[in-house]
Amino acid sequence: MTIRLAITAGEPAGIGPDLCVQLAQQAYAQQLVVIADPLLLQQRAQQLRLPLEILEFSPACPATPAAEGQLWVAPVALQSEVVAGQLNPDNSHYVLATLRLAAQGCLDGQWQGIVTAPVHKGVINDALGSNSDSPVFSGHTEYFRDYCGVPEVVMMLATSDLKVALVTTHLPLRQVADAITADRIQRVSRILHRDLQTYFGLPQPRILVAGLNPHAGEDGHLGREELDIINPALESLRQEGINLVGPLPADTLYTPKLLDQADATLAMYHDQGLPVLKFHGFGRAANITLGLPIIRTSVDHGTALDLAGTGQADPGSLYTAIDVASQMASHL
Repeated sequence: MTIRLAITAGEPAGIGPDLCVQLAQQAYAQQLVVIADPLLLQQRAQQLRLPLEILEFSPACPATPAAEGQLWVAPVALQSEVVAGQLNPDNSHYVLATLRLAAQGCLDGQWQGIVTAPVHKGVINDALGSNSDSPVFSGHTEYFRDYCGVPEVVMMLATSDLKVALVTTHLPLRQVADAITADRIQRVSRILHRDLQTYFGLPQPRILVAGLNPHAGEDGHLGREELDIINPALESLRQEGINLVGPLPADTLYTPKLLDQADATLAMYHDQGLPVLKFHGFGRAANITLGLPIIRTSVDHGTALDLAGTGQADPGSLYTAIDVASQMASHL
C-alpha cells in the first residue's frame, strides 16, 4: 500500500513554501499532499526558478506518488497577498485552516500522517487578538492535542540514531522544578513507552531517564527531586514492566557508551536534552508528537523569514520528518 502523507506548508511568508517546492524536485515512493494555496506555491517556484506542476488532490483517488517536478496539492485559499519574508497577520487564519484540514483528514483516514512546516506563533496570536502572556495559539503540538481531544501529548525529537523526549516543554526555567511531579513523569513515560512500541517496532524499549539536578542530585546534596519524586515514580513504572534506567546525570547520559544501549532518552526539561540532539543532528532531526491518535512529525527549525524565497533553505529536516512519518505509518 502506498503511504499518503499530508504536508502543511506553514507560514506563507517563511520557508515552508520553499521547502514544498523543493519536495517536487524529486520523486517519492509516498504520495505527499501539500496543503496550501496553489498560487503561492507557483509564485514561490518562479521566485526560486524551479519547475512545478500542480496536481489537485482528490481523496477519492488511489494514493499515487507524484513524478519529479509535480506536486499533489489540497488547495486552501490565502486571505492576502504574500511577500516572502514579510509577516502578514491577515494570513494567520489561512495557516490555521491548513492545520484543521490536515488534522481532520488524518482522523478521517484520508492520509496516514501529517508533516508540518514551521508556523509563526507570534503573528497568529496577533491576528487572534491575544498577547504573549496568554497566547491563544501555543504551537502545533498543543493545537493537535486539543483538536484530537487528548489530555496529554509528549514532544520527542529524533535523528536516525538518537531520540529525546521531554517531561516538560516550553516552561520558564524557574517553573520547571515545580512541574516535575511523579504523576507527570508517569504519564509521559507511559506515552513514550507505548508509542515506541506502536510506531517504532520496539517490543520492550529501553529508556534512559535524566535527573533534574546536576549529578542527578548527588544523593540529595544537590537537590532532593531525584530522591523524593523521580526515583519513586520510575520504580512504580518499572513494576508495570516499563524498562527505565535512571535517573542518570544528564552530563554523562548523552555519551556513546550509554546511548548505544538505549532506544530513547527522557529529559526533564527542554534545554537539558534538545541542545544535545540539535548539536548532534540539527537539520537532520524531526519533531514528533506522541500521544495523539494520529501521526504528526515536523521540522526541527523555525520559519527562517530571512531565507524565504532565496533558494538557501535547507530541506534536510523536512526530508527527515517525512521519512520518520513514513516509518511510523508502516508499523500500523
